[in-house]
Amino acid sequence: MTQQPLHIPVMKDQIIEQLSPVIERSENPRYFDGTFGRGGHLREILRQFPKLTAVAVDQDLEAIEYGRKEFSTEIQEGRLLIEHLNFANFTEEKFGKFDAMLVDLGVSSPQLDEGRRGFSFYHDGPLDMRMDATKGMTAAELIATASEEELNEIFHQLGEIQKPYRVTRAIVHDREKEAFLTTRQLASLVERVEGWRRKGFHPATQYFMALRLSVNRELEVVQNSMIPLIHGLTARGRLAVLTFHSLEDRIVKNLFKEQTELGTPLFKKVIQPEWAEQKKNPRSRSAKLRIFERSGNEPPTY
Repeated sequence: MTQQPLHIPVMKDQIIEQLSPVIERSENPRYFDGTFGRGGHLREILRQFPKLTAVAVDQDLEAIEYGRKEFSTEIQEGRLLIEHLNFANFTEEKFGKFDAMLVDLGVSSPQLDEGRRGFSFYHDGPLDMRMDATKGMTAAELIATASEEELNEIFHQLGEIQKPYRVTRAIVHDREKEAFLTTRQLASLVERVEGWRRKGFHPATQYFMALRLSVNRELEVVQNSMIPLIHGLTARGRLAVLTFHSLEDRIVKNLFKEQTELGTPLFKKVIQPEWAEQKKNPRSRSAKLRIFERSGNEPPTY
């Protein structure tokens, strides 16, 4: 039996195709991977471009431990530096400039598939959802402390659920009797209140997504991190951002369009996975890729 990969990198070929020109024209190309995950994109880029050196960061400590073990040869050769860090903390002063950058905003398969991380309603486990399990409020703590109005806003704004009121009211009522500590508890409540309205679409999908976005402050991170990353590009360098949520994609799209002094989006239309990839890897279906290219002349420093 063929062993399935730990994580299938989404839109790998399209990303490499768009980053290749800036890597190939540099004598000593540098690549920044802001969301290492399990290193799927990074591994292929290191393989295809032997002169390239890379810096990879991730806020998930398990990803960092995996990377330092699986990429030990590249680290020893001086081709790769891996650090436990959120890409939102990137600064040009700390890392220097890069010819190519990638930020993959998706949740990795190990995070989704391991119940103990609390991301999935298909695997029972602690209601956690933190990307960085070393700090911050868990989803269980958020559910326990947020008011009914705050929960309504989270589910409506981040989950894009038009009428979350019945679920929110049930959460506030039930938590008085028993705290929500596991993913199964919360998923069961949503199933009971909402019911299965669409075949193959779990009713808790958008509720869990909203909690994950809130716990990790993901939209805020995207909003605040794009400009520093763009400043970290060399002249004509490219930043690739892979999103899996309409709200994240909208932020990236608007930020890219606004940075006329720093550069320009490479394409007017978003790049999406080929049908063959969507069929092979269903988790790629919502993926959208946007590329920003830095201007050729360095802007003045004020």
